[in-house]
Amino acid sequence: MKKYDKYKNSGVEWLGEIPEQWNFIRMKHLFKDHSEKNKPNEELLSVTQNKGVVPRTWVENRMVMPSGALESFKFIEKGDFAISLRSFEGGLEYCHHDGIISPAYTVLKTKRKINEKYYKYLFKSFSFISELQTSVVGIREGKNISFPELSYSFLPVPKVEEQTSIANFLDDKTAKIDQAITIKQKQIELLKERKQILIHKAVTRGLNDDVKLKDSGVEWIGEIPEHWKVKRLKDICSINLNTLPENTNKNFEFKYVDIGSVSLENGINNIEDYTFKNAPSRARRIAKKGDTVISTVRTYLKAIDFIDEIKSTYIYSTGFAVLQPKSFIYPEFLANFVRSDAFTEQVTVNSKGMSYPAINSADIGRLTVVHCELEEQMQIIEYIKSSVIKIVNVISLKEQEIEKLKEYKMCLIDGVVTGKVKVFKKENI
Repeated sequence: MKKYDKYKNSGVEWLGEIPEQWNFIRMKHLFKDHSEKNKPNEELLSVTQNKGVVPRTWVENRMVMPSGALESFKFIEKGDFAISLRSFEGGLEYCHHDGIISPAYTVLKTKRKINEKYYKYLFKSFSFISELQTSVVGIREGKNISFPELSYSFLPVPKVEEQTSIANFLDDKTAKIDQAITIKQKQIELLKERKQILIHKAVTRGLNDDVKLKDSGVEWIGEIPEHWKVKRLKDICSINLNTLPENTNKNFEFKYVDIGSVSLENGINNIEDYTFKNAPSRARRIAKKGDTVISTVRTYLKAIDFIDEIKSTYIYSTGFAVLQPKSFIYPEFLANFVRSDAFTEQVTVNSKGMSYPAINSADIGRLTVVHCELEEQMQIIEYIKSSVIKIVNVISLKEQEIEKLKEYKMCLIDGVVTGKVKVFKKENI
């Protein structure tokens, strides 16, 4: 991509050099703080960082009416901007729809003729976001963008025709990048489904396609090899065998794993450091190497993981059931069966509650599992490992490609809106 013929030094740190024909002025000469209220019948909008300012029905499944009289809410029009709360890492949001927003937000309206979409892209650029840091007030969770401070920042001002050309170019290019990202995300979801199907088939059918089958008696398991056995979970493993006693030394230090820190796809992805005296009362479960942990609360999360040497040093929430396999069960066979749809569907159906479905340890122990001889279990696990690693590697590559596309998109926006890259009119591309 080409650069402009000549540049000049703007003298503005975050802008650096800009095309010679561009101007730059303080933000207060382009935008004003606008507060128009007493329009309670206008559509209620949400201010989001990924979609901008849009109707609440676009982003929320259930409408939750805000507290306070709607007469106090601020009216905002399409093309205006809202300064989002506590979003100093990119919080000037473009409004796509007329309506009202919380009075806690600052509404910015243009003071002169500009192309708002150009500034929509500018406000999301790396360079401008760095400038936002100079206009933050408050500390920690209370940090907000101060428009009185931000209004003294300089903004580039290309001619309106060029602003339009830049906005149109970025609309086209970013849409294509987003489409490519969406395709790769769908590919990842299909690969994850394939992985689950592979595991399900291996732990319920084995590796011999010609083996004679029998009905397991469980809808989610289906037919299994005739020589396999059907049992209850509590018959093949111990459940919650070890727990931290209440008289544990109050200065005992440990790493804690909560339900929200575990996922079916990635296992444990977050741990917190505690001493016993400061730890949550639910931080009690002990898991040993070779055990499997599975969530019994918020069971829709399918928080399941296999415990290795390092993970055996952690303490787990009582929201987990810790499964310790008996001698005739290969630990990783149990872990993979519990991860499969054959088991997670049983957990879902037997969970109680709508918002926070849960299943107690006694009920989970009565769920159906299948198993075969130890040697066959080991063969199945070797097959799963070799097959799943190929899928995992492809997923990893797709995720890296997505990150590169996102990075390219941000670099493209940054380069174009600050004039580091020249955008030609469409007919000249």
